[in-house]
Amino acid sequence: MTDEEFLHAYKSMGPARLAAQIGVGERRIHERRARIEARMGVSVAAQANQHRKPEITPESPIFKAKLDSGIILIGGDAHYWPGVHSTAHRAFVRWCKEFKPKIVVMNGDALDAPTISRHPPIGWEHFPTLHDELAECQERLGEIAQAARKAQKVWTLGNHDARFNTRLASVTPEFRGVSGTRLSHHFPDWEPCWSMEVNGRDGVVVKHRWKGGVHATHNNTVGSGRSIVTGHLHSQKITPYTDYNGTRWGVDAGCMAPAWGPQFNYQEANPRNHRSGFCMLTFKGGKLLPPELISVFDEEAGVVVFRGEEHSV
Repeated sequence: MTDEEFLHAYKSMGPARLAAQIGVGERRIHERRARIEARMGVSVAAQANQHRKPEITPESPIFKAKLDSGIILIGGDAHYWPGVHSTAHRAFVRWCKEFKPKIVVMNGDALDAPTISRHPPIGWEHFPTLHDELAECQERLGEIAQAARKAQKVWTLGNHDARFNTRLASVTPEFRGVSGTRLSHHFPDWEPCWSMEVNGRDGVVVKHRWKGGVHATHNNTVGSGRSIVTGHLHSQKITPYTDYNGTRWGVDAGCMAPAWGPQFNYQEANPRNHRSGFCMLTFKGGKLLPPELISVFDEEAGVVVFRGEEHSV
């Protein structure tokens, strides 16, 4: 479409119908409209009777998905750092290619963002620039998107990710609504949300964090009444819980960053209960089978373990 054709269709049809007609996500429609507005110095609006679906953002917090049969891959806490290409990330890309998931979730903290943290630096330690971090995230998440081209791609916001929006909202509130001021603007292939709900009240919740401590996975599933997958604590494990309603699972998917990566120098080389990897959910007939973990066995050698076997990535 030329810009003129696009504007005519946008004004007459509205973004939702236009996106459906040409087979792209509605976010793409809004992005092109914004580029045309900036280039032409005009404001473009659909006709008043056209319904505009709101953008999914952390202000509209739950992304709802349906899955009868298929696989969901969930990784998180990648804390992508320029120059660090982790074993868990390489495995995640490979699993996307081999298992062809229906949904792929980046469960928070893809961005580390130490330069805009509320925590002061330790001495003269070096941090990558935010520009370089964004470029690294775009490259790595681009690899995942390419490997899982047909999958729905969801990004549940993590506390480190939130630093981007929070810093801009607190320091430059007058830039509200300007393109580029939300982290999600830089990753149009991914649907942003606070949490994802699969198959409604009888299904699974995926979110970056809820309860803390060593018993978080147990407390999460007991407190929510659902199977629930979280991250944040980096302590990959699965806790089953059974009551009159049957068995459900509390899952910590682990961290896709190396457990001893430079992102975590602030921990002062202390021992840490961290395990690198990610998790896989399999659904059959709308029901969740027992979750499975893909765990990094040897970071330096690039080996992960899955279903009792070693895999080099």
